[in-house]
Amino acid sequence: MNKPLVSVIVPTYNRAHCVNRAVDSVLEQTYPDCEVVIVDDGSTDNTQQTIKDRYGGNDSVKYLKKQNGGVSSARNAGFKAALGACIALLDSDDIWKKRKIESQVAVLNALPQVGMVWSDMEAVDPQGELLQERYLRTMYHAYRWYEDGGLFAEHAKLAELTTVDLDPVSGTEVYWGDIFSQMVMGNLVHTSTVVLTRDRLDKVQGFNEDLRITGEDYDFHLRTCREGPVAYIDASTIAYQIGADDQLTHPSLTLHMAENFLKTIEPVIEQDRARIQLPDEMIRQVLAEAHGWIGRELLKTGRNSEARKALTRAAKLAPRERDTWVWLAATYLPKSAHNLAKRAYRRLHASGP
Repeated sequence: MNKPLVSVIVPTYNRAHCVNRAVDSVLEQTYPDCEVVIVDDGSTDNTQQTIKDRYGGNDSVKYLKKQNGGVSSARNAGFKAALGACIALLDSDDIWKKRKIESQVAVLNALPQVGMVWSDMEAVDPQGELLQERYLRTMYHAYRWYEDGGLFAEHAKLAELTTVDLDPVSGTEVYWGDIFSQMVMGNLVHTSTVVLTRDRLDKVQGFNEDLRITGEDYDFHLRTCREGPVAYIDASTIAYQIGADDQLTHPSLTLHMAENFLKTIEPVIEQDRARIQLPDEMIRQVLAEAHGWIGRELLKTGRNSEARKALTRAAKLAPRERDTWVWLAATYLPKSAHNLAKRAYRRLHASGP
């Protein structure tokens, strides 16, 4: 692979106020061979003029405008226009650190069996102020299953694999292996940290455009891991913005997120159960959590009957989970009494298992 062209796909929608920061962070990379493919998903603000004014004479920046169809369709349009042997993903409100691509391409060169590499990330507010230096495990709760190890089979110092090191003092760790089974328990990958080989992307065949609004990232990364080994650099290579009103992780979208999580894992478990190296208890647990998550979100919106069905499924899958029974009981209460269930739920957590 040596020094391949890296195509960076930047989907954007009505983010003229911040897209330039994202694109600039690509152009400022220490790795020189990058092209930026900006896919404007039908913006109605001045995104197009903003891009033209700043990058109109830059051959490394492509601008595509399409009818609004969601972030999955925007990324897929970017894939079709990309020329690189490697593909990187960057949301238009995130910012890369300068040695991100250099370190990730170096890992892909050192580990040719690996088809994707991702990393940790910082969390910043909309003004760019640092909130948390390591945010990946905070945002992606599935890491709790692997706190004692067991996620990757192999690891080494980045400096042992490459001539690059993001932390010369203590040394940056790189982990790699087949983690398809582990990914069934929940997403472990943040999209703006990802670089894939073209070969791996061709096997995955893009984002699922049926998963509208949110949840498409997990489906894509799960399928990427299904196709072979991946690698993780244990260092923050991006600044991830949290707290903006237009983010797809906004609390108002949580029900969609919960529903799409279940839509993602159910068919995978059914089709690939023989390949998934997890005990039945863990499979039941993740399915119970998925149904329980949907039930809680439905209950919050007053859809008690639907919530009761989802929570009943969760209780059957994991009958020892006391939380589920509390929420299930709350479905028989009027909405005005839901605070009582919430207080009981907090008391159960305070008393421990």
